[in-house]
Amino acid sequence: MKSVLIIGAGQFGIHIAKRMSQLRCEIMAIDSNEERINTILPFVTNAQIGDSTNPDFMRSLGIPDYDVCIVTISDSFQDSLETTALLKDLGAKKVISRAQNDVQEKFLLRNGADETVYPEKQTAIRLATKEASDDILDVFQLDRDLNIYEVRVPKAWYSKTIAELDIRKKHNLNVIAVRIKDQLVLPTPDMVLNTDDAMLILGSMRDIQKAF
Repeated sequence: MKSVLIIGAGQFGIHIAKRMSQLRCEIMAIDSNEERINTILPFVTNAQIGDSTNPDFMRSLGIPDYDVCIVTISDSFQDSLETTALLKDLGAKKVISRAQNDVQEKFLLRNGADETVYPEKQTAIRLATKEASDDILDVFQLDRDLNIYEVRVPKAWYSKTIAELDIRKKHNLNVIAVRIKDQLVLPTPDMVLNTDDAMLILGSMRDIQKAF
């Protein structure tokens, strides 16, 4: 069971808390706003009202005991930056901080964040990629160049096996799963692709565009 500290009980923090509670994590949430703490309380193990930029308050939480600290503050970047830096000063094992633009992302990484999350940018990239192509059904960003794409099987690939198509060699793409009637199946070389199938493919946008 992972021990998690969520700093900021806004909507983003609540969504994280809900999911992590389903995954049986032990969650502490803090926020300076009592109303937000009351809202997130049903989804966490414990919660406190407090100032995350206050060293004495943060020290009282036992920061080194948490497996990960997630900073989801969105209404004050100054507070987010100070909190991120303070967490590292207090011995946090891992700090993930929310950014709202590229400049914030750079400052957070320079001041203690091990990782950043950038929900608006990630959602925009996902939506734009899906809607720009009839063949791409979904996209899951892994890093700047490598993503997992869910794509329709092209007509030219119907009734052919994965081995015959030799997708890895010809297109520099890796088929990691095939969706058959809403069920994900691990691919095999002799698997025949059909008209209603979709595939999860690991690769770059450039290679996906060439192939589809």
